[in-house]
Amino acid sequence: MGRCSFPTLLILLLGGLSLAAPRRVAGQVFQSSHAANLPTATTIPRGNLLFEISHRFTPPMSEGADALWGLDGPVINRLGLAYAVSDRALLGVSRSNLEDNLEIGAQVRFLEAGSPELPLVMGAKGAVAWNMSPSLVQGAEDNEAQAYLQLMLNAGLGPNFALGLVPTYLRNPRIRDFEADDAFVLGIHGNLAVTPNVNILGEWVISEERPGQEFDSGTFGVELRTRGHFFKILVTNQVRMNPSQVLGGSATEFTPDDWSLGFNITRRLAF
Repeated sequence: MGRCSFPTLLILLLGGLSLAAPRRVAGQVFQSSHAANLPTATTIPRGNLLFEISHRFTPPMSEGADALWGLDGPVINRLGLAYAVSDRALLGVSRSNLEDNLEIGAQVRFLEAGSPELPLVMGAKGAVAWNMSPSLVQGAEDNEAQAYLQLMLNAGLGPNFALGLVPTYLRNPRIRDFEADDAFVLGIHGNLAVTPNVNILGEWVISEERPGQEFDSGTFGVELRTRGHFFKILVTNQVRMNPSQVLGGSATEFTPDDWSLGFNITRRLAF
């Protein structure tokens, strides 16, 4: 597991402050394409790129000063890059250093309904993932691939609150099993606007209990928006990063003793 470079990340975050605001796509509920781990139905303008770097610190904050309240690391890292083939569709690739999980997928936004006061937006996302360096038990060596399909339902409930539901089908939630299994997962997330550029976010992923993945994944935090950037500071019991890993469940319970720190940074690149 790697360690983060805070000067690099700070430059990446602040670099957008001097740039002109990129064109926005109309008819969307959430400003960002992701909550913490769950996707929204939000897309970006055609021809734009979306770059992501995210970290989850593995020591829990409860370790206190000895581990700098979790910031001493190590970390699980995720890098992602998506390209907008249209205002409604994205093609993307992402990689997590946990078992070298490599994902290739696509996302579309296909419906806008409701009213300006109560908008409803729907989208879908699907991906295939490979665990390139898994730690498998003998007999499970050929059980490294995963896949998932998600439906994103986003609703604006008044001027300052948005709610998302993400029902998901996940193929092979636990790669250490000898045979692939199926899982049906429900993700719920919400976003409360405090100012035009500051939001409070939370999400919960309801998953079936499995060995080593017994608990639901919960996350809450603060989302900061600058021109072209989203910077999210998070507290979570889920340190796994790519969706095929997150959706299968967490190894730790959602209690303060097991909370870890994390962040997501996304940068939209317009050409």
